[in-house]
Amino acid sequence: MSERTMVEHLKAYGVEKALNMTKTEPEKNIPKLMEWVDRMAPRNSMAKQRDAVREIIKDTENPWYKFLLSLWDDIDDDCRATFFRNFILNSAIIGLDRQIKFKKEHNCNVPWAILLDPTSACNLSCIGCWAAEYGNQLNMSFDELDSIISQGKEMGTYMYIYSGGEPLVRKADIIRLCEKHDDCMFLAFTNGTLIDEAFVDEMLRVRNFGPAISIEGDRESTDARRGVGTYDKVIKAMKLLKEKKLIFGASLCYTSHNTDVIGSEEYFDFLIDQGCKFAWYFTYMPVGVGAPTDLIATAEQRAYMYQQIRKFRNETATAKPMFTMDFWNDGEYVKGCIAGGRCYLHINANGDIEPCAFIHYSDSNIRTHTLLEAYQNPLFTAYKEGQPFNDNHLRPCPLLDNQGALADMVHASGAYSTDMAAKEDVDDLTAKCKTAAENWTPVADQLWTKSHPELEGSPCSGCNACSK
Repeated sequence: MSERTMVEHLKAYGVEKALNMTKTEPEKNIPKLMEWVDRMAPRNSMAKQRDAVREIIKDTENPWYKFLLSLWDDIDDDCRATFFRNFILNSAIIGLDRQIKFKKEHNCNVPWAILLDPTSACNLSCIGCWAAEYGNQLNMSFDELDSIISQGKEMGTYMYIYSGGEPLVRKADIIRLCEKHDDCMFLAFTNGTLIDEAFVDEMLRVRNFGPAISIEGDRESTDARRGVGTYDKVIKAMKLLKEKKLIFGASLCYTSHNTDVIGSEEYFDFLIDQGCKFAWYFTYMPVGVGAPTDLIATAEQRAYMYQQIRKFRNETATAKPMFTMDFWNDGEYVKGCIAGGRCYLHINANGDIEPCAFIHYSDSNIRTHTLLEAYQNPLFTAYKEGQPFNDNHLRPCPLLDNQGALADMVHASGAYSTDMAAKEDVDDLTAKCKTAAENWTPVADQLWTKSHPELEGSPCSGCNACSK
């Protein structure tokens, strides 16, 4: 047994012991579980996050302490144990160790998570979504998906997220991958309409899969963008998942049309009542030839989301018991852009290895390159060398927030457009975001200076998940 394997084995033994203690009396044993995490985490890894959790469990009246306890009340025991084992031990502790080693050995980014499109097929045709244009002609085989996961695990990636298309078109293969890679945590961005009782039972059996269900707000907003009847199917799916005590959440794209609704306190309460344990927020991106630009959230709307999510997440009096993350406005916590393999990347249904789900350019394909080769190729190297793209981490994106940054990398690397419906020139794409970038810049700069003056221009003191 190698030294690395022995160390990982000992860490796994420790987590199993801790998890067994927390099956009963969580109030008494959660602090002990935290002690095990502290002992096993790499030095200074996730230090701020671990400090925050320790503070939470000291205050039994804290809303976040009650959120932790809800994982024992609301979630199946085996699913909760698998989540901690795969997400905390394998992904955040063992995986991070391996990622750091590979980054140093190969001088490249290595991601915490890989976003995969098993298929381009989708049963809906949502306004502003590029997937509907692809049809069902693109698919990665089971063996290709399996190979990606196996390669990723070798370098420390234990978190895999499916998108599409609609990933649940490939339900059977997704479950097979959960079974084969039972040491990984899997999630899917799904429209939720294909979640039925049989599939929920399969989720309960494998225990390492959770959906993030896309919803646009109320029935009117959801059905307007996703089709009549979609909202009712989503609510039915959430009800099934809650009844089976499974971990699930919501995926919300805020646009110029729905921001005021999905950012409201009433809507946060609604999601919690449905059983959501997490919510991932994205701002709309006009990706794809002909994608409407009028859906781009205004600078004022983006600032509204910044304020709302922090209010419901950070302030004890107004905190909501649901873990919430905004992929743009939370850039300050991860030192800017997380794409290009720094924390995650995207592989589309044609096998093209892209920096981000919203950046449809590549210089590598899984059918002709290994993951490591892609990480070392010019496009991902350009990302590594360019990150962060702005000292103000509230302006993290090389497309939406920093005019010309993406175009420069695409041109310099010789990357090609991966859009199957119609190739989109990167300069044309950049031009569509020009007004939004100009409007957001002064607002973001004001927010940054007002709220985080001590961080401006300072080195990262966050999660240590990156190599810079």
